[in-house]
Amino acid sequence: IKIEHFMSYSINADLYTPADAFHLELANPETVITAGGKCELKINGNLELTGIIDEVHRKISKSGVSLAVEGRDFMGWLVDAYCEPPWIDTKNMTLKTLAQKLLANAPDFIKQIIIDYQDNVVGKYKGKKKIGKISTSTGFLSLQDTAQKIGRIEAGQTVFEVLNNYAQSRGMIFYCLSNGTLVFGRPLAKGAPEYTLTMLKSGKDNNVIESDVKQNIARRYSKVIVVGQHQGDPTPLGPAAFNSPPGIREDKTFPFPKPFVTTDNNDNVSPDMRALKIMVKQQREGTHLTYTVGRHSQGVKNWAINKMCHIKDEVQGIDADYLIYGRTFEMNKQTGPITKVKLGKPGLIA
Repeated sequence: IKIEHFMSYSINADLYTPADAFHLELANPETVITAGGKCELKINGNLELTGIIDEVHRKISKSGVSLAVEGRDFMGWLVDAYCEPPWIDTKNMTLKTLAQKLLANAPDFIKQIIIDYQDNVVGKYKGKKKIGKISTSTGFLSLQDTAQKIGRIEAGQTVFEVLNNYAQSRGMIFYCLSNGTLVFGRPLAKGAPEYTLTMLKSGKDNNVIESDVKQNIARRYSKVIVVGQHQGDPTPLGPAAFNSPPGIREDKTFPFPKPFVTTDNNDNVSPDMRALKIMVKQQREGTHLTYTVGRHSQGVKNWAINKMCHIKDEVQGIDADYLIYGRTFEMNKQTGPITKVKLGKPGLIA
């Protein structure tokens, strides 16, 4: 079934949002759409989201029939689905093995997708290889995917929660590509900009409709300390609970001393990786850059996440390369097609 005419739509993509969502409004639709179906959303002929329809809302009034359709990408299933008993003991289990076990009962269209374990995530493989439906196509892969020494799935945990916790303990993010591929990896840290955002005081060559820059240090800290502990210690805050050197990361850009301390009970690798992830998450959330541009593409390329963009904004005082970590395509009768682009400093993993 192909639908091409919409009253409005919103299609989101974000590296740090567990499940990208979409909302479509159609007038007098000539087809039947049902919740639970797989769907593909395309902009300018390019696939921008592969997902599942969560809700269909059909409304009839004097002005006619309208239909609202909402859903999320494939990650939505992992966010919703809870781990079933018997509960898996994750001790000495690698990320690949854990992912395969937890996705064994997923819908067929999810089980058939390729999981991408990016560079420096899965170890012991070189070159471009494909093991079953597991892709390791990003060159040399380090020994980062060492098995966790501590951990057990508990009742009430979702599939996403378990896999994302493992990813966080290794300094990774867990997200979904537009074609449905699930990715364990890190955001782009450098590279030539593929897009530009321009807001000059002269107005020449400007392509920005609106810029929104916000800074907030309330949830940022000068130092992040993550202490490892033995699972099940009777006094987890006491000295006997410490089983490895703490992970310590300092934010040299913070204006004054302000420490943050937490625990991580996975293994001796986790505290340092967790400290780094917490620190850069605080940095990212402390500065919000959102730019609105007309239409959905720049040149022949649709706006996309995990890409570099150069911002030349004389009004906001910005002239640097930033990572596009979020992007929303929107269209309605009032604004026409626009794109909201969210950007942050490149190399931030959280």
